[in-house]
Amino acid sequence: MTPLSSALWRFLRSLRWGLLFAPLPIFVCMAVFAARDNSIPDWKQQGVIFLDESPNARQHPVPVQAVHVGEGFWSPRRRAVTDKSLPSLLLLLEEHGVVDNFRRLAGRPELPRRGPLYTDSDLYKWVEAAAWALASNETPDAERAQLKGDIDSLIGHIVGAQEPSGYLNTYYVGDKVHLRFTELTRSHEDYCLGHLLQAGIAYYRATGNRKLLDTGIRFADYVVENFGPTKRPFVTGHPELEMAMVELYRTTRQPKYLDFARYLLSGVERERLKLKDSDVHYMFSGKPFTSRTEFEGHAVRALYAASGATDYFTETGDPAYKKTLDLLWTDLTMRKMYITGGVGSRAGGEAFGDPYELPSEQAYAETCAAIANVMWNYRLLALTGDARYADLLERALYNGVNSGISLSGNLYCYRNPLASAGDKLRNPWYDTTCCPPNIQRVFESLPAYFYSASRDGVYVNLYHSSELDWHLDDGTPYKLTQTTNYPWTGDVRITIAPVHPANFTIYVRWPAWASSFDVQVNGQAFLVAPSHKGSFMPITRTWTAGDIVTISLPMQAQMMAANPRLTDDFGRVAVQRGPLIYALEQIDQNGTALSDVFLKGSSSFTVEFRKDFLGGVATLKVAGLVTDRSVGEEPLYQPYAAGASRAKHMVNLTFVPYYTIGNREATPMEVWLPVSRSEQVVTTANSLGTEKHSENR
Repeated sequence: MTPLSSALWRFLRSLRWGLLFAPLPIFVCMAVFAARDNSIPDWKQQGVIFLDESPNARQHPVPVQAVHVGEGFWSPRRRAVTDKSLPSLLLLLEEHGVVDNFRRLAGRPELPRRGPLYTDSDLYKWVEAAAWALASNETPDAERAQLKGDIDSLIGHIVGAQEPSGYLNTYYVGDKVHLRFTELTRSHEDYCLGHLLQAGIAYYRATGNRKLLDTGIRFADYVVENFGPTKRPFVTGHPELEMAMVELYRTTRQPKYLDFARYLLSGVERERLKLKDSDVHYMFSGKPFTSRTEFEGHAVRALYAASGATDYFTETGDPAYKKTLDLLWTDLTMRKMYITGGVGSRAGGEAFGDPYELPSEQAYAETCAAIANVMWNYRLLALTGDARYADLLERALYNGVNSGISLSGNLYCYRNPLASAGDKLRNPWYDTTCCPPNIQRVFESLPAYFYSASRDGVYVNLYHSSELDWHLDDGTPYKLTQTTNYPWTGDVRITIAPVHPANFTIYVRWPAWASSFDVQVNGQAFLVAPSHKGSFMPITRTWTAGDIVTISLPMQAQMMAANPRLTDDFGRVAVQRGPLIYALEQIDQNGTALSDVFLKGSSSFTVEFRKDFLGGVATLKVAGLVTDRSVGEEPLYQPYAAGASRAKHMVNLTFVPYYTIGNREATPMEVWLPVSRSEQVVTTANSLGTEKHSENR
């Protein structure tokens, strides 16, 4: 649909049908419904998720192609992914036989099948990431041509491996054919299909090429035609297919895919599949999603299931789903999430722990789980337009996801602990290599996260130098340009340029971490009520080309205290500046052992901008305390007074952004530091450190 016809459909849908039909000629109504029923949305209009026709979506995400990313925080990170990460990982996928697994089914039977049973999904995720790189305005032409050639070659192998029935999986072939869809709790057939669909959709939305999409549709149709309540039973052993089926519905407008997503989320097949309690717990599927009240089991699976359920609710509006989503979000944010936005406390099962079970050194916090946290909150943000989801998306993105890949772009974290005795955190390859292509697809699609359209204007979801070239809901073209050095500084300048004067709303976000939010429109102060903290601030007016909105956010370093029930961090503080969490690495402390370091509640931070250090970062300097005698030499237990009065001396400490840890050498690291007992930090305004600035550019 064109923007105008899309807007017309939403207007008609918003009215009561009885009132609508009376004044309109019948042929007009028939024409509108014919356009609605028979047209497939233009691929150029579709973002990472496509919500223009979704009845319950507050936001309509824009395509990757609509955003030009300027220099800033994310530009070197994305360049590293495009220049180094994508080509190096493709070589590793070749080296480890992942591509050969498809070649052997497409005419090379002499090649062995290599790797775990879920490796197909890793190649599909790589294709999705490369597709978003094609869509990105920042990818150089030479690299775009190389990536397109690589994708087309891989698609040839993938298509050649598909059977006439539509079935496509490189593991369940040969002597394993009889096991197809009989091991659903472990087979990952559903998971691989989901990623095949998402790769096909991404390539279609980046180029208009349907070849991989149609391959995925054939497999999806095979599943839909053979499984269901009156057919063979089905369950997602690793939730992912729910999201993909809803997105396939949005892409094709075929209701059968949305219906199958409902079936997957209904969890009605427990008895027919003889699922055990442990299966249902671990997989986060196999029982009705709407019966869930807390997160449990495998963290990635649970958050993928919640993402799929959010997609389903966005299309259907079933209130039972919204109630469950709200309960789960509260459970996550109040009891089961790390300050970095990382998720998953236990290595065993890569799972959630009990409430407040958030150990630092033993933290699993898989990169894929932080990515799932971003994906879920992106969907909740689009659904509601509520800034608390943007705040959490930002926290997880800047910290828990960002730490998952090295500054060089070729080393990856599988787990992201918040303390380390000096372990090597990153590697170029894992036998289970889900995280590397997963983080690639997030970084390559990131421009689409910056902005979202709405029926009344545009949302600025994330602050970064960029230009949005898009249109209002009525089709009026406009450009919106951001200039900022966020998150190193808190000043943002937004220039608006509609093709002609137009009345609409620009929503700008007051992050919950910011103590104040100063806004000006064309140099005039715009009144912002304190009650708007942690929300989007609407600015509605008739905008003309050259209008300017300026935003000022205070970038003060803050000491953050954990809930007292989080016993691992009781008596400790973490340091946050803007959306970034900071950490101490022992390599920066002039020989001081981190295990002997304490902070003072009255600590005063100095910010130093270091252009040539760790890719260009703001470090934090602070005077701390170190024990005269190592605490490792103290008794295991001693009188409280002795511990409280241990001798200490001053030491200068240097904090670096958490996402940069482990980029120089293996060294001890801490996010949560103990506070000297004579100066315990209380959870009030007194916990905010003051800040002094110095610059070293």
